[in-house]
Amino acid sequence: MKKGQKLYEVRRIKDLRDMVQQSAEIYGDLDAFLVKSPATGKLRNVSFRQFQNDINYLGTALVDLGLKDTMISIVSENRYEWCVSYLAVVNGAGIVVPLDKELPENELQTLLERSDTSAVLCSSEFAELILEKRASLPNLKHIICYDYEKSQDGVLSFAELLQTGRTLVDKGRSTYVDAPIDADAMSMLIFTSGTTEQSKGVMLSHKNVASDIMAVSKLLYADNNDLIMSILPLHHTYECTAGFLTMVFLGVTICFCEGLRHINKNLQEYKPTMMMSVPLILENVYTKVVKKAQKEKRHGSLKFGLFAARTLMKLNIDVRRQLFKEVLDNLGGNLRLIISGAAALNPKVSKALRAMGFNIMQGYGLTECSPIVSVNRLDYYRDGSAGLPVPGIEVDIHNPGPDGIGEIKIKGPITMLGYYKNPDATQAVLKDGWLYTGDNGYIDGKGFLYISGRQKNVIVTKNGKNIFPEDVELYLNKSEYIKESLVYGVDGEGDEDTIVCAKIVPNMEVLVEKFGQVPVPDELYKLIKQEVLKVNKKLSSYKKIKHFEIREGEFEKTTTKKIKRQVELVSLKTISDMFKVFNKNGK
Repeated sequence: MKKGQKLYEVRRIKDLRDMVQQSAEIYGDLDAFLVKSPATGKLRNVSFRQFQNDINYLGTALVDLGLKDTMISIVSENRYEWCVSYLAVVNGAGIVVPLDKELPENELQTLLERSDTSAVLCSSEFAELILEKRASLPNLKHIICYDYEKSQDGVLSFAELLQTGRTLVDKGRSTYVDAPIDADAMSMLIFTSGTTEQSKGVMLSHKNVASDIMAVSKLLYADNNDLIMSILPLHHTYECTAGFLTMVFLGVTICFCEGLRHINKNLQEYKPTMMMSVPLILENVYTKVVKKAQKEKRHGSLKFGLFAARTLMKLNIDVRRQLFKEVLDNLGGNLRLIISGAAALNPKVSKALRAMGFNIMQGYGLTECSPIVSVNRLDYYRDGSAGLPVPGIEVDIHNPGPDGIGEIKIKGPITMLGYYKNPDATQAVLKDGWLYTGDNGYIDGKGFLYISGRQKNVIVTKNGKNIFPEDVELYLNKSEYIKESLVYGVDGEGDEDTIVCAKIVPNMEVLVEKFGQVPVPDELYKLIKQEVLKVNKKLSSYKKIKHFEIREGEFEKTTTKKIKRQVELVSLKTISDMFKVFNKNGK
């Protein structure tokens, strides 16, 4: 078998209830979760068998409340109860609607209305808020709080509900446990992050998600000796499918980060072997390592160590963990696998982290595909690519141009049923068995998929040339003086061609460290202008940045750290205003 073609054998599951039952039988009293008490800080172990029981108890209680076949939302931070709730709903109670806990109040209310939610499972910070909104939510029958020991003021206690379900199951109530599962029907309603427009409700089935779990599991080895720390929000399909459900399937123990501010502390406490991440987090890790080396006058040693590690790896000599023990220890000491998704990871960062001893698996996916579509494998990868399609999935390029770039389309059991109450949007993307993703990309001769950017983000010049802003942003973001950037186009006046513009957030921390003080506005502008000019030398003439503006704060982002482009580009300066800042030719 050729390099990169090795697949692990995995057991078959017909739906998520089948998965839970099989895992409970296989792993039994082994740890499914490590759960920290928010009150005492003490850890308790939850076995796979207990996890299955809790799912059945809650599901039975939800059905007893009259919630069978209804829409049930979850709004909470990552925690054990979230996981129990998700599987209790889909495995025989109703349709789960995971919602982003970071949503503004009005957006949260809107999604509860749009989803026809009948019950909400939530943490205490949302219980009172939803109770206040109850009058405007006609379908809402029950609010269930994870943190209330007793039911109060129209809010039910999760603990009491769990006990009620246990009592009913002990008495022989099997309505929930024996409920038939239609693997092809909608069981999950996932609202997209809406980085380019209003969020859509993606309808997924057991078959969709179970197919993706099995496909992903063929590409990596993990078992109950592994511990994964859940950092990314569970309402996002990437974390839910890959970081939660796939781990239950593989028998991996799950623990929860208490928040981004607590990552370092939690890494030392749990010492995980696996972690799901997004590029922003990994790029911060890399930046901290480089800055520490520079501060300690060891930057040359760092670069030599990276070179030596890569060279020796080619000779099948792995000294990475000895060379970079300090870096590994700062991340708990046991971290062996990092899975990166949600956005493109800078190839420079992935190469460096791999040389430091971290195995990186970068992939591509979207909610409409449950979500994992392609993954770089540990022994067969291309930094800069989104990897190879997962087993059983077809990926093709629709209407490729001379450069091979076109719209990515996907066929397979992972593709969604459609958009909730939106047949027009559904018909626009589901055609002849293919899902048209709205992402542009190309496939190289080895089958690796490369993402060029969102179709809706593409800047089309008056001469008909396409500019992918994400590509230009990647060049800008390589500068140590630039923290992040957003590239967009503005139509020129009359026969004037499209003007490529950029909003740039300077990396003030690096600038202060380099120059000993915060640069005054004129100096800051000159520094960033020099970086823009360097980038322009690497770009074709029609891609050159002809205007930029400096932004003080970071861009508004989704919970998976993707820039909300539609928010940032709502208001643009006029052409004449732009040219007051940066001359027309970008020279």
